[in-house]
Amino acid sequence: MSKNYTAENIQVLEGLDAVRMRPGMYIGTTGIKGLHHILWELVDNAMDEVANGFGNKINVIIYEDGSASVEDNGRGVPVDIHPTMKISGVEVVYTQLHAGGKFDNSNYTHSGGLHGVGASVTNALSRWMTVNVFKNGTTYQAEFESPEVKGAVKSGLVKTHLFDTKKKTKKTGTFVRFMPDDRVFETIKFNSELITRRLKELAFLNKGAKIVFEDRRVAVGNGHQTVEFCYEGGLKDFVIYLNELKKPVFDNPIFFSGTKDNIAMEVAIQYNDSYTESMFSYVNNIPTPEGGTHETGFKVGLTRVLNDFARKMGILKDKDANLQGDDFREGITAVISVKMQNVQFEGQTKTKLGNTEAKQACEAITLAELPAFLEKNKTVTEIILKKAQLAAKVREATRKQKELTRAKNSIDSFNTVGKLKSCSGKKAELNELFIVEGDSAGGTCTQARNRSFQAILPLRGKPLNAEKKRLDKVLENEEIKTLISALGAGLGEEFNPEDLKYGKVVILSDADQDGYHIRCILLTFFFRYMKELITEGHVYIGMPPLYKISKKNDVRYVYSDEELDKVKEEMGRNCEIQRYKGLGEMNAEQLWSTTLDPQKRKMIKVSIEDVAEAEKMVTVLMGDAVDQRKAYIVEHSNFNKKDAFIDNIK
Repeated sequence: MSKNYTAENIQVLEGLDAVRMRPGMYIGTTGIKGLHHILWELVDNAMDEVANGFGNKINVIIYEDGSASVEDNGRGVPVDIHPTMKISGVEVVYTQLHAGGKFDNSNYTHSGGLHGVGASVTNALSRWMTVNVFKNGTTYQAEFESPEVKGAVKSGLVKTHLFDTKKKTKKTGTFVRFMPDDRVFETIKFNSELITRRLKELAFLNKGAKIVFEDRRVAVGNGHQTVEFCYEGGLKDFVIYLNELKKPVFDNPIFFSGTKDNIAMEVAIQYNDSYTESMFSYVNNIPTPEGGTHETGFKVGLTRVLNDFARKMGILKDKDANLQGDDFREGITAVISVKMQNVQFEGQTKTKLGNTEAKQACEAITLAELPAFLEKNKTVTEIILKKAQLAAKVREATRKQKELTRAKNSIDSFNTVGKLKSCSGKKAELNELFIVEGDSAGGTCTQARNRSFQAILPLRGKPLNAEKKRLDKVLENEEIKTLISALGAGLGEEFNPEDLKYGKVVILSDADQDGYHIRCILLTFFFRYMKELITEGHVYIGMPPLYKISKKNDVRYVYSDEELDKVKEEMGRNCEIQRYKGLGEMNAEQLWSTTLDPQKRKMIKVSIEDVAEAEKMVTVLMGDAVDQRKAYIVEHSNFNKKDAFIDNIK
């Protein structure tokens, strides 16, 4: 290493070189999530054309060679020469960072691609990209490719040729096909299930838009696997879809829309007979699972409108206090879609809207538009108000129960003596809580752990299924009360992640039917009453090994049947195989080495990539939809595999 450090040692990364050198800065990760991110950038560009009224169809194709394409029938990327850069608009869009037509709001009233790096970043992280623009009766074509030398970044992306103006066409729009760079990504295999879910969601959010997805890697008859989405009912169809495994208390969803101060909002609402609130919000087609000012404005407006109607219809008397927002939202399924300019996101994952003007606009639109529906549909209004009135009675009973519990033994400091094996670490963000099933596993884990930062909480019975019970019944369950006390952050509206005693909350259950059930019950409880525990990245699933394979002094632990076959082939004949049925079958040393040691263990970080689909999955697994649950378990019975809602990490 040179001791001299002068100006000539400073490397200047030009164009897209910076993206190839530090892709994580632009797409977050080079894993499966990052791979799909570069596809979403192109899909968002196409959807921006459709959402702004310049097209009505998007085609997404995954090809046999692993490349992908996105095509829209919008206006087409500009092909004329840029006045200052002296290159075509196509070259500007696909080779220059922070370049695009979405900054001054003159070409797009709203946009999902807000950062101006989307298309160029996709180009930067592809081996090659082809762009066809259909405009002015002409087909324009540009081709780009990345350097062949592995890791090379100096030359960025090289344009091989630009524009073939000989092809005449009546089409308009943009077609982009790209091959993800296998030198950048851990995998370049697109997940069709993940793509299908996102495209379906976009179709719901953009009424009448036709979105076609074709996976040419999968043959079906004489063609390929193709799905098409188009919902003329838009958000109304969305809430019906979300409630199809529940029992709606009225058929036709409530729908209203309006615009205030250049902020447009659409809302669809349908109540069901459950006890939980299911609210999904979007800004310019971007999911906001952490909510934000638009949700707050809607909630305030909803509460005010419904309280006014409760008094007008005589359900609340003069002497009665107003009902609370939670009362009106019990059993609600609502989708809120906001379109606006100059969006400001906040929160750890940038999925929470921070614009203060959105609260005022969404509250005003709700106050102005919702009463018209309620006036015309008095039967629906009465159903909502009576359901809220019952919820208020249960809330009051729950409050009294909490007070009684606190008088004896507070829920916030519930007696965990003999249950929780706490750790000595004082920094909560470094501490880990392992939730294990049974005293046997709890004892082994307690012996195996590093007491300085690892705590053990054995469950001595199954927690209550929070999907089927009201909160007052959930709070009667001893295991749930112990868990709430151990975490120390409250629950529901009072849940505060800053009070959390552990940076990691790890569900460590056996790889059998009971273990899977406990895992589902705990995840359901967290999803319903401590959602931020998941969205802020605190929940993990521990991965103890399924097998121990030994041959003389060679001992290996494997975590799946696929890995078992590979290791058996490597070790050859006469190797001994031990199948672990539970944590209790390992001694403390083995458990530390395979499952608890941060340097060696494997864990799954639970995340919510698609809140609407996560909501539906919770209903399938933990609700009353028996047939759908059986079908899902048959298809996804290996719970040691990563599924649609979790990211694999070590």
